[in-house]
Amino acid sequence: MNRDLHSIRRDYQFDDLLEEQSGHDPLALFDAWLEKAIDSCPDDPTAMVLSTVDSDGWPHSRVVLLKQRNESGFSFFTNYDSEKAQQLANNNKASMTFFWPALSRQIRVEGTIEKVSRDISETYFASRPRGSQLAARTSKQSTVIESREALQQAFNKEEQAFNDQDVPCPENWGGYVLKPTFIEFWQGRPSRLHDRICFTANEKNWLRTRKAP
Repeated sequence: MNRDLHSIRRDYQFDDLLEEQSGHDPLALFDAWLEKAIDSCPDDPTAMVLSTVDSDGWPHSRVVLLKQRNESGFSFFTNYDSEKAQQLANNNKASMTFFWPALSRQIRVEGTIEKVSRDISETYFASRPRGSQLAARTSKQSTVIESREALQQAFNKEEQAFNDQDVPCPENWGGYVLKPTFIEFWQGRPSRLHDRICFTANEKNWLRTRKAP
């Protein structure tokens, strides 16, 4: 690459993040930031980088969509035979990173992950667009495939099989929920003097600290 990457930068500024603004409940603050992102960032405001670790200690990251945030934690859905699912079966510690450039904001969430109930998975699956349902049944996620054409043919076969029928949720497809133990809120500020407010879970509540940028 011949481009000068050194010169590509901007001075971040949207708002300050002070302790009196952050409060003592990181989940309430997360909800407020996500609501702002949904209103302000039209392109994939619920997108997050999910990071997992394989059995050899190698980290793996990919973008997925947050589909639920409630008292149980942060949920997403996927194929249970995928590489990420295999990594989570081996090591259920993971992290999620949200970044909203328009707001100069980032949130890191770390914790342990477990599968959601089958009822939750089936209820969410039923709410998906039909094409997404058929794709979930078609794709053997993370496996090597012959070609794009072969994938399309497999999709067409599923489409014909369930013509004029509800598409059932595959047994190897469903949700995960991350139960947070650490949440960091990053607010970009001028001259790289960013705000970093962190919350670490203990037995009864959350411990709030500020970290240097």
